[in-house]
Amino acid sequence: MRVGSMAATIFEAGSLARKAGFGLAGLALMALPQAATAQNAAVQMLIEQQQRAEWSDQFDNTMRSLQAIESTSPTLSPDTAAYVEQAIARYSSIVAQGGWPRVSSGRRAMRLGTRDDNVVALRRRLMASGDLEQTAGFSSTFDSYVDAGVRRFQARNGLTPDGVVGKGTLDALNVPAQVRLSQLETNLVRLRSMSGFLGDRYVMVNIPAAEIEAVENGRVRSRHTAVVGKIDRQTPILNSKIYELNFNPYWTVPVSIIRKDLIPKMNEDPGYLEKNRIRIFDWKGNELTWQQIDWSTDEATKYQFRQEPGEINSLGSVRINFHNMHQVYLHDTPSKSLFGSDYRFHSSGCVRVQNVRELITWLLASTTPDWDRQRVDSTIRSGEREDVRLKTQIPLYLAYVTAWATAEGVVHFRDDIYNRDGLMMSSTEASLQ
Repeated sequence: MRVGSMAATIFEAGSLARKAGFGLAGLALMALPQAATAQNAAVQMLIEQQQRAEWSDQFDNTMRSLQAIESTSPTLSPDTAAYVEQAIARYSSIVAQGGWPRVSSGRRAMRLGTRDDNVVALRRRLMASGDLEQTAGFSSTFDSYVDAGVRRFQARNGLTPDGVVGKGTLDALNVPAQVRLSQLETNLVRLRSMSGFLGDRYVMVNIPAAEIEAVENGRVRSRHTAVVGKIDRQTPILNSKIYELNFNPYWTVPVSIIRKDLIPKMNEDPGYLEKNRIRIFDWKGNELTWQQIDWSTDEATKYQFRQEPGEINSLGSVRINFHNMHQVYLHDTPSKSLFGSDYRFHSSGCVRVQNVRELITWLLASTTPDWDRQRVDSTIRSGEREDVRLKTQIPLYLAYVTAWATAEGVVHFRDDIYNRDGLMMSSTEASLQ
């Protein structure tokens, strides 16, 4: 190869290397004998190396961002009120500075790789709430840092942290800072009222978050996704104690569900009871057939409807009983798919528990030590009815907290699903303001 050709090849290789983001090391690799072939191989290798580095960077950023959200401190810790006071100071400053910008996504949801002017507003919004570093710049490219910031924001707001700015995420982003500040102030009162000693071991259901915490010695031992009451069939707010577990339980249909659900379903499909293994009894224990009841009236509410244990039983494999006047309880469910939804307000007031076996094993661990996970699993597998009373009752709190903060400075928000904050505005409604 002539010197001039070699120089031209080296120059071209160097140009490609610089475009790929590499300096002299890349240039040196490309100046090997048989430069044309080596050039292509080297550039490809360097580009692949850069792509691997970018992927690693994206993964590490996302993982660090999401790990920062995790906390072993319970929502109702004695210090939560103080953390919320700190958050109030931060959000008061944000409001005083004019809040944060609105974000639009155009026709398509923004995600990693998107190049759009709307990404600039998204960056500013995430910076304002601390989900993105102030030094991240104002590029219109949705890069790995924006992806990590979006996921962090989603996790703080009870959304699936997928990094995609879809409608739900956009609605939450556009809730005004003043509304978030008001939420914090409202919830500070609630948290102060529950900042005392709640017990060495207790269970807390946060209704707006649709989440359950099993707390032991001031630390969360496990968190469980929940499904709680619909807006028109709300899960009650109360303090109680868990006293009993029913394995492979019967489900006795509450009168409210007989009236609102069962009677209309029977009018649509007379075979509904048989398909769902529900039997009818009078209050003396005598069994009736569905033909003995006038389904055009409320006569059915005078009888007991009992669903047999099994895979389709509405309570799943176990029911967790606690003292209350509302005929509600915690339980497993055959409808596992609802746990994967951002909106988990589907029950008639009871609380469905994801990974319920972990929770009940923990409930039994110190109060009834002859019950371990192996025995729990084998009892459920047997399909046989068994009731277990806890030797020591466990405090249970069904609470309503839509905003709280942690020791790490992470501020969480949830929709005021039952409209108890007095703000009269959901995240969707607020986004339209």
